Amino acid sequence: MQTGPIEGEIVMSGSEASSIEINGARLFPGALGNAAQIAIVNALRKVASDAPLFHPETARGQKMSVRMTSAGSLGWVSDRRGYRYEPTHPQGMSWPGIPSEVLDVWHRFSGVDRAPDSCLINYYGPKARMGLHQDRDEADLTWPVVSISLGDDALFRIGGQTRGGPTQSVWLSSGDVVVLAGAARLAYHGIDRLRPGTSTLLPQGGRINVTLRVAG
Repeated sequence: MQTGPIEGEIVMSGSEASSIEINGARLFPGALGNAAQIAIVNALRKVASDAPLFHPETARGQKMSVRMTSAGSLGWVSDRRGYRYEPTHPQGMSWPGIPSEVLDVWHRFSGVDRAPDSCLINYYGPKARMGLHQDRDEADLTWPVVSISLGDDALFRIGGQTRGGPTQSVWLSSGDVVVLAGAARLAYHGIDRLRPGTSTLLPQGGRINVTLRVAG
């Protein structure tokens, strides 16, 4: 089992500076304290109660390993028709509003005045992953993307704006916030694996990733 740094990995500790840059993205390690994390998780449970988690499919009919839902006026979905934003859940209900606890993180870290209209919520089980991809389904790609990590550590990998280029990796811990803006807005990024048992925030383990965007 790999226990030390991997090629291209940035190793850091909680004692380092309040933010670091990784391939143009801005990482704020430990940005959210335990009380804030618990409040967000409780708010997300209400969202998932109103708009249940589902397994999205790719255009080829393959189910993704993550389960997801959304909040806001638009939610991200994927099925055989492709990736896109929709105003309703696949089961037909409108998406719940974005919780204030989550909006507070956007206003603190996004650097813009406009509020997000989409909050994508991904749940990663112990073996789930997310391949390298760009966030490019939004109408205006100049708005930032703000990402919140909750639960078990996850190995985040990010490259440039072209597929196949060099990448860097860093372990994201519960309470970390990542902002993709400027040149990093269209960077290829993904989650290679989780490190199960590294957080007690979620009773059943796993990881929640909350991604805030201006989609419409």
